[in-house]
Amino acid sequence: MSTTHLDAIVIRHATDADIRTVAELAILDSREALRGPALIAEVDGVARAALDLNDGSVAADPFVPTAELVDLLRLHAHASHGTRIVRDSFVGRVAKSLRPVAVRA
Repeated sequence: MSTTHLDAIVIRHATDADIRTVAELAILDSREALRGPALIAEVDGVARAALDLNDGSVAADPFVPTAELVDLLRLHAHASHGTRIVRDSFVGRVAKSLRPVAVRA
């Protein structure tokens, strides 16, 4: 019998306490720091990706798979902020395929 490990995924707003974490994600991703308010995607308590709510840019850990996390960030941004950084077909595809364990505002 095999066991399956389910990762706990949390999508939340970045706070002042996350400035260093978001900056470290940008450094890992070889990009400039995010400039606006952001959402963070954590997996098992570790920040793996962040989405700038102003311009939709992303900083993500390139050493782990993050494409689905970025999709979740965009979906959450669209659902809670009405941002235009998500295409309608994208929303439907992600909504059907991904289910976060917890979402904190």
